[in-house]
Amino acid sequence: MMTGFSIETAWPWLISMATTVGLALLRVGLVFVVGYIALRFSRLGLLQLERVMVAASDTVDQQAGTAQKRAATLTGILRTIALTAIWAVVIIESLQVVGLDVAPILAGAGIIGLAVGFGAQNLVRDLISGFFIILEDHIRLGDVAVINGTGGQVETITFRTISLRDFSGVVHVFPNGGINTLSNMTKDWSAFVLDMGVAYREDTDRVVAVMRAVGDELRQDRELGSLILEPIEIVGVENFADSAVTIRARIKTKPAEQWKIGREYRRRLKKVFDAEGIDIPFPQRALSLLEAGHPFKVELVGGMKPAGS
Repeated sequence: MMTGFSIETAWPWLISMATTVGLALLRVGLVFVVGYIALRFSRLGLLQLERVMVAASDTVDQQAGTAQKRAATLTGILRTIALTAIWAVVIIESLQVVGLDVAPILAGAGIIGLAVGFGAQNLVRDLISGFFIILEDHIRLGDVAVINGTGGQVETITFRTISLRDFSGVVHVFPNGGINTLSNMTKDWSAFVLDMGVAYREDTDRVVAVMRAVGDELRQDRELGSLILEPIEIVGVENFADSAVTIRARIKTKPAEQWKIGREYRRRLKKVFDAEGIDIPFPQRALSLLEAGHPFKVELVGGMKPAGS
């Protein structure tokens, strides 16, 4: 005879089920609490990292707000990565706590991740390279740089690409992962370098004095003097060229101002050289034709010879 269903017989099963569910919920709750604590610690750590990055930046960047923006961008990416990783761990642990087998899920995620990784490896390389370029502050908006042999002014910087606009207005876009060489011509300060060629007969000490005087005069200019950071530096005789003695000079300027200073310095130097009679030579050759007994002999067409030959 079948016994009917009763509260007395179902009560132990209900108690066991409630206990199991309660323990599972308690464990899941503990996992979420640990995850929440990990998120709080990661946020505090990233805030501290942001303060350290701003404090370690240049004073000019701090005043302009560039350092704060760069640090906020980098910590924002790190915060997203940390948030994703922590929540992934919390979800996987929660599934394990309730008794689900997460091995197939992890295997499927691994296969998908591997496929995505192979398909987007260039994108991942660009993002990682861009992250370190911005982190290490190699280049900024408005800088004049040479990337892979192409020069121009930096118009945009992202974690994937950098774009330059050259003097002709052409925009060149470079994936960050494909950048092999990067030369920043306006990092902190710039310099105008001049290799000045003068005739061999000129007194190099006099030429150096004239070049220094022109540089000092330019530094006293009301409009352009504020762009020059230090007095002109005359290195001295740099080279003996075919038709000139080369004297090297350098003027240290504010970033991206070397071209303006260089044009004005050349203009003034040319005028002073003309006034002082200092010769700026052009390439030339001396040709000597010598023959024993006949210093100069020319044979004309048709066998005719000049008089006296």
